[in-house]
Amino acid sequence: HLQEFVTVLVRDPRTQKEDSWHSYIDYEIFIHTNSMCFTRKTSCVRRRFREFVWLRQRLQSNAVLIQLPELPSKTPFFNMNNPHHVDHRRQGLQEFLEKILQDALLLSDSRLHLFLQTQLSPEDMEACVSGQTKYSVADAIHQFASLNRRFPIEDEEGEKGKNDADSDSESSSSGLGPSDDSISRRCKASPASEE
Repeated sequence: HLQEFVTVLVRDPRTQKEDSWHSYIDYEIFIHTNSMCFTRKTSCVRRRFREFVWLRQRLQSNAVLIQLPELPSKTPFFNMNNPHHVDHRRQGLQEFLEKILQDALLLSDSRLHLFLQTQLSPEDMEACVSGQTKYSVADAIHQFASLNRRFPIEDEEGEKGKNDADSDSESSSSGLGPSDDSISRRCKASPASEE
């Protein structure tokens, strides 16, 4: 029997402008898994720190007896332009998700799945989980996946053969190696969603 695994990567911090005065950083969350708990085996979404805070609060109120892992601290000195700060936070967010994904009880919370595999806002995730939306959790995840598949299937197959030989060497610098490369390239192509 295959060992179940869930790989989660938090990567590619990007500055997003909220309006002319405010910016924030969001991070790509990449999931690759063979776990039965997940609707999609691979997914890619972008989330900001504030949404992680929301997720942790909701998970905690649902699983009162579990001591949830901490998020990286929200310091008043956090500087978006300081790559060290940003990377430290990115690492903390990744460790937070890694710990949460090891807990079967937390994995059963639909909010976590919507957070990781759709781009719904916290309000919409809450509405979906409490049954106030026309779509189910699985619907939302499938819908998001199909929106993000921007290449026609047959086109993708044809392209793969041609470009693979030369493109792998350059683009495997993501640290994932060539095997996950096509996935990460597809993720990058998806437009950043407005909040």
